[in-house]
Amino acid sequence: MRHSIKARFAMVFVGLMAFVLIATWCVNNWFLESFYTMDKVATLEKAYNGIDRIVTETEKKGTDIFEYFKSTYDPNRENEGPVQQMFRVLGEKYNMNIVLMDSATDQVLISNTGERDYLSSRVQGYIFGKDMPKVSILKTHDNYFIQKTYDKRSDSYYLESWGYFSDNATIFLMSTPLASIRESVDLANRFLAYVGIAALFVGSVFIYFTTKKITSPILQLANLSEKMSNLDFDAKYTGQAEDEIGVLGNSMNRLSDTLKETIGQLRTANTELQQDIEEKIKVDEMRKDFIANVSHELKTPIALIQGYAEGLTEGMAEDPESRDYYCEVIMDEANKMNKMVRQLLTLSALEAGNDAPVMDRFDLTDLVRGVITSAGILIQQKEAEVHLEDCGPVYVCADEFKIEEVVTNYLNNALNHLAGEKKIVITVEDNGEEALVTVFNTGNNIPDEDIPNLWTKFYKVDKSHTREYGGSGIGLSIVKAIMDSHRKACGVRNVEGGVEFWFTLDCYREQG
Repeated sequence: MRHSIKARFAMVFVGLMAFVLIATWCVNNWFLESFYTMDKVATLEKAYNGIDRIVTETEKKGTDIFEYFKSTYDPNRENEGPVQQMFRVLGEKYNMNIVLMDSATDQVLISNTGERDYLSSRVQGYIFGKDMPKVSILKTHDNYFIQKTYDKRSDSYYLESWGYFSDNATIFLMSTPLASIRESVDLANRFLAYVGIAALFVGSVFIYFTTKKITSPILQLANLSEKMSNLDFDAKYTGQAEDEIGVLGNSMNRLSDTLKETIGQLRTANTELQQDIEEKIKVDEMRKDFIANVSHELKTPIALIQGYAEGLTEGMAEDPESRDYYCEVIMDEANKMNKMVRQLLTLSALEAGNDAPVMDRFDLTDLVRGVITSAGILIQQKEAEVHLEDCGPVYVCADEFKIEEVVTNYLNNALNHLAGEKKIVITVEDNGEEALVTVFNTGNNIPDEDIPNLWTKFYKVDKSHTREYGGSGIGLSIVKAIMDSHRKACGVRNVEGGVEFWFTLDCYREQG
């Protein structure tokens, strides 16, 4: 492959290692010597501060410096004083030669090296400015200097710190050899080059086998996808890894099974198409039934209005009582037609989505109680007993006016189909996330085959479409459309002693 992942992995890895090695070489070459020198300078400053603190404390006590150093010096190192201990550490750990002199007597107070005479004469030369070697001042302090000095005798460089302590009476010289850091840097860079070449070779071999292990399952997935494109869904990914590639392989296996199942379903498309045609025929039949139902519902009131209107015209109702009766019949039938037309318009708007619900917060229990109160006269006429099982305020989020119409339709439907004890029980429950409203009425159970069709327009269990209940068969269709617009459920079930209609709504919860 021209742009294989394995080759790109190897190039990135080798390039990264080469960059690290080159960067390390540059840092060693350009900055190591300066860092080494700065570290030595810091050591000299730290040594000066430590000895100066002892000298200052001794002066404050009024003790002679020479006597103090002499009394604390122990050649056997069994009872080392703080000065001797500090000199020993500086000499052994940092390879630092130190000499302290009394500026008044030029007497050497203490030294940690056998070359005390050479160092004492050297510091005197610095103070009096004679026999000055080639020096480079690195730092200047109030009482002392730190410099880089070339020693002709040993043909090497030294870092030296010389001057006075805070008592202005004690002269000192601290000298530490400055190793040939440039030679060390060159040696380190050569060693780094040898190690780097070996690391690049070993790393390249390692990355080759690593990338091969990674890309092998990818190639297997590529072959699997090629077989799937040729509709061979029996091929499967067989890797056992649980990493991202394993997840991808298992996903492709599921995809293969899904495609196999889907294509199998497509092979039954002719049967499904036939079912679609039958469904279309069924819809056409429902449309014809709808037209026939509307015609039937309108035929009777129109005939009554026409008959009574003709009777009035021909003078059949001469006395006021008869005329009032004729007019009441005409008005009653006109109201029924008007109500049915309004219900059809409402249902059409709901089904078309043109009458979207206006969501608001309200007490569902209080709404149900209000519907029962409004229907008080009708309840008395039906000689019904209506009972509300009140569980307290239940706040919901819905369209209050549309839900009122749902409850009204359920209550009217229950009143129209009462039998036996003529008892209606309405419950309002808060079930946590949802509120449940049930409307139970005593009476005959609904045949099981009729239950799915109750929500269909103009559908009546009474196949003769008698006018006994005065209903048009649209109320429950409106209920279904309203609940669908709220994206909530409604239904009906036969229970012992009667029928129970129900619907649910989302409870209102305060935002925390």
